[in-house]
Amino acid sequence: MKPELTVEELKERLDRGEPVLVLDVRSAGEFARWRIEGARGPAILNVPYTRILGAAEEDDLAKAAADYAAEHLHDRLPRDRPVVAVCAKGGASAFVAEGLRSLGYEASNLRGGMAAWGDHYEIRVVLSEGDLVVHQVARPARGCLSYVVASRGEAVVLDPLRHDDRYARFVEQRGLRLVRVLDTHAHADHISGARALARRLGVPYGFHPYDGIHPMDGLPATFDYEPLWDGWRVELGASVLEARHVPGHTLGNLAFLLDRRILFSGDSIFLRSIARPDLGGKAEAWTALHYRSLRRLMELPAETLVLPGHFSGPDEAGAGGVFAAPLGEVRTSNEGLKMAAGSQEAFTSYILSSLPSFPPEYLDIKRVNAGLLEATEDLAAELELGKNLCALAG
Repeated sequence: MKPELTVEELKERLDRGEPVLVLDVRSAGEFARWRIEGARGPAILNVPYTRILGAAEEDDLAKAAADYAAEHLHDRLPRDRPVVAVCAKGGASAFVAEGLRSLGYEASNLRGGMAAWGDHYEIRVVLSEGDLVVHQVARPARGCLSYVVASRGEAVVLDPLRHDDRYARFVEQRGLRLVRVLDTHAHADHISGARALARRLGVPYGFHPYDGIHPMDGLPATFDYEPLWDGWRVELGASVLEARHVPGHTLGNLAFLLDRRILFSGDSIFLRSIARPDLGGKAEAWTALHYRSLRRLMELPAETLVLPGHFSGPDEAGAGGVFAAPLGEVRTSNEGLKMAAGSQEAFTSYILSSLPSFPPEYLDIKRVNAGLLEATEDLAAELELGKNLCALAG
């Protein structure tokens, strides 16, 4: 095993199901907030580097790591599989990996640490049929999904994540002409790349006007955008994309129906859960809207392909690592949708008793997305730290 692994190399090993132990040397609090995940593991051990390197001389950190491991970790570190050391940015873990190698362990450092893991993107083809190609753009560490839809050389990007340059490069490399950038809603869990991407390529940026106002501050967005109302339609090559207003997660929440058979559900229906309705501070009022919206979406044909805005775990992916499923299948396995099929009273009780904690940084993320707050790269990374919490906790 190499002394250092890239995020891409580690992710490929995890996707293949190769046995790996991740030695996460961040603090217990950081580890509890988010960690490296794979569809089939990996085995993971958290030992804070402050404990491993705490008594070390400044110029002999690798030896300190080796001494600590020999005394305290010899019965917890495997000799029959690689060990990958991980910290926040790849600094302290490099000394830990070096110390383990001196003891004969097959140990590598994760280059860039959890910061690099958090910024890793993967692009997969959902379907390619004639003129139409749908790509799913995933940010695995955060459980966020976005989409590039292309037909006859034209493209629309849905819910682009913060690193807008990746989408610009993608459409350029494939010779596509971007005609619009769309957000299903005013995101709270991540900084949208939509406005920056639209500005970079000189195309319209659209979302529902109800999400043009910060729900807590009551202040309007500071930039111009294309208002997308219920029933808004746009032709894309040989395809048609139509907006459905499905308030609940936000007041302006949208889903997009492509050719009446592919549903970009955004933050309404996920594969295993549904979106939470409390991030605007109006949980009870928006739960009633959420109920009606979900029932409206469930009226679509069972064969409608659901492409969600988030996933809870990598094991939700199907063939080829794509997060997608027919609506009929989702209706029968998704607890939130099963509750929405019943009475509004039971649904409301279920929602209000299942809400996870409210992440305070989500208020500032919404401010950034409305143009009410400017975010440096450091602030953006800090606000986005950890997995998204947009789904309802069962």
